Amino acid sequence: MIFRLWNSPSPPSRLPFSTGKMILADLFVGAVAALALPPLYFVPALALGLLYLYRCTQDAQSLRRVAIHAFFFGLGFHTVALSWLTNAILTRAHEFWWAVPIAAPGCALVLAPFIMVPVLLCCLFPSGLPRILALSAFWTLADMGRVFIFTGFPWNPTGSVLEFPGVFGDLLIQPAAIIGVDGLTFVAVLVGLLVWHSRAARFGLLGGLVVWMAASGYRLSHPRLMSVTNPVVALMQGNVQERDILSRSGAMGAFELYLRLTNEGVTKARGVAADRSIVYLWPETGFPGLLDEDEAARRLIAQAGDGAWGMIGSDRRDAENHFYNSMMVLDESGHLQATYDKATLVPFGEYQPRFIPFNLLPDQLTPGKGLVTWSLPALGVVGPMVCYEVIFSGHVIGPKRPHWLANVTNDAWFGNSAGPRQHLATARMRAVEEGLPVAQAANMGVTAAFDGSGHELGRLPWGRPDSLVVALPSPQEPTIFSHYGRSVPIILCVLSLVLAVFLGFVQD
Repeated sequence: MIFRLWNSPSPPSRLPFSTGKMILADLFVGAVAALALPPLYFVPALALGLLYLYRCTQDAQSLRRVAIHAFFFGLGFHTVALSWLTNAILTRAHEFWWAVPIAAPGCALVLAPFIMVPVLLCCLFPSGLPRILALSAFWTLADMGRVFIFTGFPWNPTGSVLEFPGVFGDLLIQPAAIIGVDGLTFVAVLVGLLVWHSRAARFGLLGGLVVWMAASGYRLSHPRLMSVTNPVVALMQGNVQERDILSRSGAMGAFELYLRLTNEGVTKARGVAADRSIVYLWPETGFPGLLDEDEAARRLIAQAGDGAWGMIGSDRRDAENHFYNSMMVLDESGHLQATYDKATLVPFGEYQPRFIPFNLLPDQLTPGKGLVTWSLPALGVVGPMVCYEVIFSGHVIGPKRPHWLANVTNDAWFGNSAGPRQHLATARMRAVEEGLPVAQAANMGVTAAFDGSGHELGRLPWGRPDSLVVALPSPQEPTIFSHYGRSVPIILCVLSLVLAVFLGFVQD
């Protein structure tokens, strides 16, 4: 029946639905299509949504109608995809109660044009394969363009629908080492449209899937590892409520909990690999204060670490009274060895865009100078990141390529929702793109580690206070994506548009 819908002729010039009902249909289909994203991975929903949008480009009476369809589809899609934002507002509902009903729809309003514009542009191409190729390319380029909103908001790239849990997902995402998550976005949209196109296209897709899986299986079974020994990492997950972090009494309890988890984690780590150095990671703002100004706290942490080095999430204040969201390195004696200040801040969460004429945030942070690479005893060569920074494809490596990536985050803001799972999916994708192990410590979850192929090495589920100990494997040789970055998917989209133009002329 659905295949007949694709191939059926356009309807009469007068549409049977009123504008109101049409908008409701757009919102509904967009909302359903978002179910393809992590953590549900209901990919057929995306294919149905793409079919709906494609038919809109054929059936709508005007480009204005196409724009309305695509905009409200995007509004429904991103509202559901970002529904977890409401949880972040509820943690400070006494201050931001007014934002509870508008947080997700408000962000979706900004993001909806990134679906509307590619749908409009593809109408310049004839129906059939030329339009399919054009929509895939324009959709991908628009998705990539989200890095230019405020400090960037590339959350939930469409390519993340392929990040199924387990080995099947490992196989699906291996091409990200060449084309990145944006290239996977192109593939996901192209496949989601071609599956309805013709029987020949479906057979072609089946053959392509076999080749895809075979090549991915080979990469997984024959990793090109560097002769580097990474440390054993003990990732701390305290499951501390946000209200306890903000309150003085709760902060002391959280600090004592992380001291205990650190001691337990380091003890476990010594039993995993006695010949390797040990590093413990506390999550973002794991220390509830200003660690660089608290010598007594650093000594207590070092005692709990029992000879290991630590990477601790903490706020920091400079001489001009500017505050930073930072990660600090303590040696075995508790001396501060390095500090990294988060460079890419969360819009409306950590800073307020300048174009807003009134003050929304009571406290704002200052961005750091940029990504760094540490080369330190015990740690090895590591790239530190704080929370939001891990979502930026092609922009997680500092001046020198590290041997592993460490991300600390406090996803307690998101609640037990899709948010922490979507965040973790981005960390997994960075591992594949760069060919580097990634360790992520989250306050409430999900804490996990991945090897350079994106294969999960271990995790702590949401809401369980514990330490996760992982012997990080060696990094892989630099991937094609690590060399050329996002220029690879851009070239892929340009070639697709050239082919669409050529096929358009042939059809004419």
